Amino acid sequence: MTERAAPFYCPYCGDEDLRPEEDHAGAWLCTGCRRVFSVQFVGLSLPEANEVSGS
Repeated sequence: MTERAAPFYCPYCGDEDLRPEEDHAGAWLCTGCRRVFSVQFVGLSLPEANEVSGS
């Protein structure tokens, strides 16, 4: 099993007391607002190389 990155605060209320949610893999429980959420890495967005030469 790999370690997951922990979010620093709840995206809904900003509380910092987050705990791993046992019932849902990869989910976090915010003890402030009681919301359960997950964070997913989608990928990298790299700027396109649109170089225009000669103008």
